[in-house]
Amino acid sequence: MTTVEFNTLVNTHSTSLKLHALKFTNDVEDANDLVQDTLVKAIRFYENFKEGTNLKGWLFVIMRNTFINNYRKIAKTRTVITQTDEISSGNLMYSATGNDAVGKFVVGDIHKALAQLPEVYYTPFIRYFEGYKYHEIAEDLQIPLGTVKTRIFVARDMLKKYLKTYAQNMQG
Repeated sequence: MTTVEFNTLVNTHSTSLKLHALKFTNDVEDANDLVQDTLVKAIRFYENFKEGTNLKGWLFVIMRNTFINNYRKIAKTRTVITQTDEISSGNLMYSATGNDAVGKFVVGDIHKALAQLPEVYYTPFIRYFEGYKYHEIAEDLQIPLGTVKTRIFVARDMLKKYLKTYAQNMQG
């Protein structure tokens, strides 16, 4: 099956995917985003689809996994937010009235740190950050699962070293 044929076949399921996405999200815009993410991942990993198997089922599994990964990311983000009325000096970094200029410097430093990562560590780390599972990364990059885990660990360690100034500021 060619890429064009596969894309056409995947697009025929977009309506049923959208209805299924609405069950997950209960919001039209979020459902559209989930369908779009699902279709992008399906097209990106189309070589993993085995012709003759259930395409619709495969797409629904991608959607479910994408929704779960996004939900986990949101849940992690929410745990960082302080729920107290009084914000102590240690929590001022998380204040909603933060300085946009400082935020731009932080984001710039993160991008610089990521740019310093060697490609063999950068690619698996970014894919993991995007929500892909270890085995999906391993299949896509055609490397062993253990190698993926090691490269992500090393990338995290390198980023911690590059961004240690921020870690020190957060500790006190």
